[in-house]
Amino acid sequence: MSDKIKIVLGAIALVVLFVLANSLYVVKQTEQAIVLQFGEPVRVVKEPGLKAKVPFIQKVVFYDNRLLNLDPPAQEVVLNDKKRLDVDSFTRYRIVDPLRFYKTVRTEIQARSKLEEIVNSSVRKILGRITLQELLSQQRTQIMADISAAVKTDAEQIGVSVADVRIRRADLPIEVLQAINARMKAERERDAKEFRATGQQEAQKIRATAEKEKTVIIAEAEKQAQIIRGQGDQQAVAIWNKAAGVDPQFYAFYRSLEAYKNSMASGDGTSMVLAPDSEFFEFFGKTVKTGR
Repeated sequence: MSDKIKIVLGAIALVVLFVLANSLYVVKQTEQAIVLQFGEPVRVVKEPGLKAKVPFIQKVVFYDNRLLNLDPPAQEVVLNDKKRLDVDSFTRYRIVDPLRFYKTVRTEIQARSKLEEIVNSSVRKILGRITLQELLSQQRTQIMADISAAVKTDAEQIGVSVADVRIRRADLPIEVLQAINARMKAERERDAKEFRATGQQEAQKIRATAEKEKTVIIAEAEKQAQIIRGQGDQQAVAIWNKAAGVDPQFYAFYRSLEAYKNSMASGDGTSMVLAPDSEFFEFFGKTVKTGR
């Protein structure tokens, strides 16, 4: 065999291999496929294995047939009672109708975007009919069932079967939380001021009562002291009168001594000028004779 014939046979073999390569394709266990001819779908292949197609005219688009997850960003939802929540949800879905899927969204990326719109719209629509109290009550299970039903109905239009829709978390927006914290702080400060004012008022009442009782006690004590002092003075006067009646000369002598004592013991530097024969010095130099 000449070299020229070998070259021709080699070229033919390469062409045959190239044609075979473009005529065969493999559908994996986790995939499903649509065969397109000039951009139009001609058949759907769901069984795994080695498959054949018309080379150069037909091409194959593959889609995942497993259960897929959709985890969109949290969205703000306004409830029926005007409460705002940041709702974080997730969805599990499967591509069950590749033909409809191809005709509506073409790629899995566009499908995820469309499904995210469907989920967010259903969440806003269902939660917009309820209040925060209802969401936190036993009605939560029915609310989630309503959201799942709404998403499933809309997702069927793009060839997708939704297995489940769940709300992972529903929180108040950060600005609302800050406003609530500020309001709670203001309420606590107001309560503290009221408690302090009430305490001060009670303290003032207690102090006033104590001062009143103190005044009454002191007044009563002074009254008793005056009474006792008056009784003592009365008894003293009676005793002095009785003593003066018994011995008038001694009584006069004693009173003069008291006068001498008070005048000489004052110590204030006062000077007195008296005649030696004045009555003040009556008992100086005399012997007192008592009537005893």
